[in-house]
Amino acid sequence: MRRTDREITDDLEKIKVLEECKVCRIGMNDNGNVYVVPLNFGYTYNNGKLVLYFHCAKEGQAIDVIKENNHVCVEMDCEHSLITADVPCKYGYTYASLIGNGTAKIVENTSEKIAALTILMKHQTGNEFSFDQKMVGSVAVIKVDVADFSCKRKG
Repeated sequence: MRRTDREITDDLEKIKVLEECKVCRIGMNDNGNVYVVPLNFGYTYNNGKLVLYFHCAKEGQAIDVIKENNHVCVEMDCEHSLITADVPCKYGYTYASLIGNGTAKIVENTSEKIAALTILMKHQTGNEFSFDQKMVGSVAVIKVDVADFSCKRKG
């Protein structure tokens, strides 16, 4: 990280970024082409270990790419606000962000899918939901074990 003065090192501050952000972009290598898809997510963060959960269609480019190459990059950002100034070059933007690398897998186990969807919906809505077989069977769930990540904040 070039701007270490903006680095977030405290776990509670990292969790604040995770809580504030609602969309995460997953970057993938699609046979030499970069493919990035923005998805809603849920997460667990325990003892410095971050796991992200996403839901998507059961078929499509993201699923195909992950099956071929499960190494991914994740990026999320939030806390956006324009910083105004008297001259254009002094303008800026406040933000908080997280970027990291990890491995993705398609979750096949029904109970693991239910747990992941529960985590995702709790993060997105603040509410607990129940899922039946039909609901769980209608979506794919992607799990990303984030091997390393960093957070930073400007503002």
